[in-house]
Formats: sequence, structure tokens, C-alpha cells
Amino acid sequence: MRAIRLYFRFFVIQLKSMMQHKASFFFTVLGQFLVSFNVFLGVTFMMERFHEVQGFTYPEVLLCFSITLMAYTLAETFFRSFDTFNQMIGNGEFDRILLRPGSCIFLVLCSKIELTRIGRLLQAAVMLVYGVTKSGIIWTPMRAFTLFLMILGGTLVFASIYIIFASICFFTLEGLEFMNVFTDGAREYGKYPVSIYGKTVLTICTFLVPFALFQYYPFLYLTGKTVRDWYALLPIPACLFLIPAACLWRFGLSHYQSTGS
Repeated sequence: MRAIRLYFRFFVIQLKSMMQHKASFFFTVLGQFLVSFNVFLGVTFMMERFHEVQGFTYPEVLLCFSITLMAYTLAETFFRSFDTFNQMIGNGEFDRILLRPGSCIFLVLCSKIELTRIGRLLQAAVMLVYGVTKSGIIWTPMRAFTLFLMILGGTLVFASIYIIFASICFFTLEGLEFMNVFTDGAREYGKYPVSIYGKTVLTICTFLVPFALFQYYPFLYLTGKTVRDWYALLPIPACLFLIPAACLWRFGLSHYQSTGS
């Protein structure tokens, strides 16, 4: 409970700070909405031409895309500090965090909350509502629970990648741009069910980085395209990706040497 109260205090402080420049905050939120809206238009134009993608209809594709986009946006909103962790090391901010009482990973988490991503989150919510109501899926309590697990699992998978990125910075001091393939790239690939990219990509997204565990397999259950009901629970093992990410963080922290900034 103490951690929750502390996080809420950081949240309020950063919200008040952003509200000092309301116009800037509003236009940034609007910009985030328009960027994701542009991607939405691309999906819409493609589906108007081809109508289906591997048997998935337009509302189903939008539902799939909205789940990925919402998970990515939630992770970017609340775990953004790990994505910019190399800057914290470079300017000495992380050294100051190490001097404070409490868990350093929690303090890093609290240091940056990207509230301007609300615009993208709104776009994802609109597409989610459309997909839920127009996809023809018969919603049962289990399917609704699966949808929740998909968003939660996706958020934690993206958060884990951010933590892995930050952990690598302990050794390189600079961020590795190729890590964007697993965040921004996954957001782009997530516009459609992963299977359309071929078996190799599906295998990688199942056993290496578990995107398919929260995006593809449970989506087959939602849309009734599989008889394997246990696919509904696969977002749960996807959440476990957070464990190796946390272990890598602890390992990197034990080898950290201050830059002296």
C-alpha cells in the first residue's frame, strides 16, 4: 500500500507539472491521436480492398490491432522511464536514485509517466469498442476475461522489453536502437494477427519474445477459430516474461559503474 501511495504522489506531481503548460500538453496529446489515426486509416484502406486477411474480417482485425495498441500504449505510458534509461545514466540522475531509500527499479518506474500518450490510448479504446460490438463475437464472461488478459499480458510483455533495454544500458551506457524492433516494430506488426507474417515470425513470437501468446493464440479463441480453449489462458505465461527481464535488471545493476556525471 505504501508503494501505491508513493506512486500516486509521483503521478499527481507529474500531472500538475504537465498542466503548467496546458496548450503544449493538449497539442502533444492530439498529435499522438493523429499518428495512431493515420495507422488506422492504412488498415481501413487495405481492408476495404481485400475485405479479409487470412479469414479475419475488418472488425476482427481492428479488435486485434486495438489490443496490441492499447497494451503498447499502457506500457509506454507507465514504463517510459526504462525506454529513456540511458539518458538517466548519462546525466547522473540514476546515481541520485541509488542514494534514495527504497527499490531503485520502483523509483525509476516513478520517475517518468508519459501522460501525453492519452491520445493514442483514446484511439485504441475507440477501435476496441468498435471491434467488440461489430466483430460478431458472442461475448461470454470467459471471453471478456480473456480480452482483459490479452491487454494485461501485452502490457507486461512490452514493459519487460523496456526493462531489458534499460538493463543493457548498464553495460553499454547507450541505448541499442535495434531494441525498437521489439517495441515499435511489434506495434506495427500487431496491426494484424501474427500468423500472416509466416511460420518463422510466428515461431519467434511464440518462443523467443512472447507476442503471439497475448496477441494471436487467445485471439483465435475469441473469434472462435480454434477448438483449443486453453489458448484463452496463454496471456498468463506471457506475463512471466517479466521474470527474466527483472533478473537481467538485477544482474546489470550488480555490474553498474557510475559515469561520474
